Amino acid sequence: MKKTLLIAGLALFISTGIAMAQSDVQGVIVNKSNVKDSANVSVGVGNRANMGTVGVSNSSVKGAVINQSNVQNSANVAAGVGNTANMGSVDVKNSNVKGALINQSNVKDSANVAIGVGNTANMGSIDAKNSNIQGAVINRSNVQGSANVAAGVANTANMGSTQIQNSNVQGAVINQSNVKDSANIATGIGNEANMGSVIVK
Repeated sequence: MKKTLLIAGLALFISTGIAMAQSDVQGVIVNKSNVKDSANVSVGVGNRANMGTVGVSNSSVKGAVINQSNVQNSANVAAGVGNTANMGSVDVKNSNVKGALINQSNVKDSANVAIGVGNTANMGSIDAKNSNIQGAVINRSNVQGSANVAAGVANTANMGSTQIQNSNVQGAVINQSNVKDSANIATGIGNEANMGSVIVK
C-alpha cells in the first residue's frame, strides 16, 4: 500500500510533453496530451516546468512542430532564478524549423506560475526565440478559469499569445485565442504580461 501511494505521489510531478535539445529531427514533432488534476513543479536555478507542451532548443527539425493538449485542474510551477513554466504551449529556442509551428490547446481551471528572477510563464501560447522558422506560426488556444503569473524581476507572462523574438519567420503569424474568466499577471520590475496577443521583437 505504501509503495502504491509513493508511486501515485510521484506521478503528480510528471509532465506530459515533449522536450528536444541538441537534436536533429528528420520529420514532424507531434505532442497530443491530456493532463488532469496534476502538478508539475521545478524549483531552483535555471529550471523548466513543462506540462502539455512541446519544447525545442538548439535543434534542427525538418518538419512541423505540433502541440495538441488539454489541461484541466492542474498546476505548473517554476520557482527560483531563470525559470520557464510552460502549460499547453510550444516553446522553441535557438533552432531551425523547416515547417509550421502549431499550437492547439485547451486550458481550464489551471495555474501556470514562474516566480523569481528572469522567468517566463506561458499558457496556451507559442514562444519562439533566436530561431529560423520556414513556415507559418499558428496559435489556437482556449483558456478558461485559469491564472498565468510571472512574479519578480524581468519576467514575462503569456496567455493565449504568440511571442516571437530575434527570429526569422518565412510565413504568416496567426493568433486565434479565446480567453475567459482568467487572470494574466506580471508583477515586479521590468515585467511583461500578454493576453490574447501577438508580440514580435
